[in-house]
Amino acid sequence: MCDFNTLDEASKETYHKQLSECAIAFGGTNFFLQLLEAVRKAKPHPLLAKHSEFTFSHGSIKWNKVIFKDKLSLLMKVRVTESKNGNLIPSKEDPSYKNVMNLLRTLHPLKFEVTPKDTNEGKGFSVHPFDEVNAYTTRLNPVFDALFFCSIDTVKKILNFESKTK
Repeated sequence: MCDFNTLDEASKETYHKQLSECAIAFGGTNFFLQLLEAVRKAKPHPLLAKHSEFTFSHGSIKWNKVIFKDKLSLLMKVRVTESKNGNLIPSKEDPSYKNVMNLLRTLHPLKFEVTPKDTNEGKGFSVHPFDEVNAYTTRLNPVFDALFFCSIDTVKKILNFESKTK
């Protein structure tokens, strides 16, 4: 999803709708973009937080399990593979198959709760890291991808997207 220009029109529209709904639920596009900027600036990566929580001036993200550095490194590696073939799960012959399957089993039950500091601004939203298409195909959830990995410019493109069919 982070390579927005290569996506087809229907995918662009779907991602636009998903991210727009999340931005509204967080209190608006500006607050949502400020959240993404805070996530990008955080060192070490926010997913490595020992207390499974990332807070910033306008809200917080909480999840239900600690993520270790080796899992985050593998997740970043398989993101690249997914962008090429549309699937996080490698073939069974691939040497990384077992490690990727363990990663998916470990992170699949996670749920990320994104809540604004001022509940008058928005109600917040939740997101899971993966979308399971079928038993052999799993993709990174586009909202999760946008929240933690995609560039701010790409997210802005998605939020500002207008369909040509309208």
